[in-house]
Amino acid sequence: MKLGIVGLPNVGKSTLFNSLTKAGAQSANYPFCTIDPNVGIVSVPDERIKLLGEMYHSKKVTPATIEFVDIAGLVKGASKGEGLGNQFLSHIREVDAIVHVVRCFEDSNIVHVDGSVDPLRDIETIGLELLFADMEVLERRISKVARSAKMDKEAGKEHALLLRLKAFLEEGNMASGFACDNEDEEKFFAGYNLLTAKPVIYAANVAEEDLSNDGADNAFVGKVREYAAAHHSEVFVVCARIEEEISELEEDEKKEFLEELGLSESGLDKLIAASYSLLGLISFLTAGEDETRAWTIKKGTKAPQAAGKIHTDFERGFIKAEVVDYQDLLREGSLAAAREKGLVGMEGKDYVVKDGDVILFRFNV
Repeated sequence: MKLGIVGLPNVGKSTLFNSLTKAGAQSANYPFCTIDPNVGIVSVPDERIKLLGEMYHSKKVTPATIEFVDIAGLVKGASKGEGLGNQFLSHIREVDAIVHVVRCFEDSNIVHVDGSVDPLRDIETIGLELLFADMEVLERRISKVARSAKMDKEAGKEHALLLRLKAFLEEGNMASGFACDNEDEEKFFAGYNLLTAKPVIYAANVAEEDLSNDGADNAFVGKVREYAAAHHSEVFVVCARIEEEISELEEDEKKEFLEELGLSESGLDKLIAASYSLLGLISFLTAGEDETRAWTIKKGTKAPQAAGKIHTDFERGFIKAEVVDYQDLLREGSLAAAREKGLVGMEGKDYVVKDGDVILFRFNV
């Protein structure tokens, strides 16, 4: 999974990125300190693989990962070349979802590019820049396809879609709300990789005192939640400064620190939960002496396609999948013991993989 982190300058975006990835992106109280996109890979915390790894005495325990891409602070007119221009927008065309950091705290020591704190205005500013960047993509594509639209049937179909889509965006709509009429249009649409078609998770960055009650008393957070609900987006409340402190601690110290703050989970935990929920993702597990590993797939994925995540040969030569729930496996202590209790299913090509399934694939190539 790949997530792009965006936001106006000085909203806590790079501080949050540093905390999540410990990648050390420069963070300072002035715009554009993140000039090139910073990339960090984060392991998805998963107690299940840790316990299974201990049970199997695995040589290696490999968690699922998330790749974060931190993009330079956007300003009004970015899509037209203001600030650093739109050079960075191409970096988020490839992400699965956008994490939009929104400032929901007052602090006279940290300047706001627009002079005051207003999360809805900030959301609109970023949204418009992404929209303008998408319009440019469509205009370039229209001029390219228009030449062959009269002679070529497929090009004609795409040209008609592009004109409809452009008109839709010109009305101020995000591409995520556009309805394709058929599968052909869906394929064309997916190929454009539009920024405003991507799912969005809002990170409401608050002061420390607003953390323990999840921003319930923060009017700014309330506005962001209302906006997100109306736009089918996710929200999580975070304090970038606290996350920065957490990122410096050892695992056991983290739990203690969170408890002292009255928190049950870190900002990274919240973001992962929001990402999996928004993108409809789950994890299945493979376990053994050599390696215990978590694999991220879409909800509704069938066994052969899940096998293909491990290796294309597994999908091509799929025969059966031996499936056991990880809790049953841990309780029984071995796959053989779980088999004896009738807890292991032999599943075929139509089996839909569930979160927490431990799977042994049978294949023949």
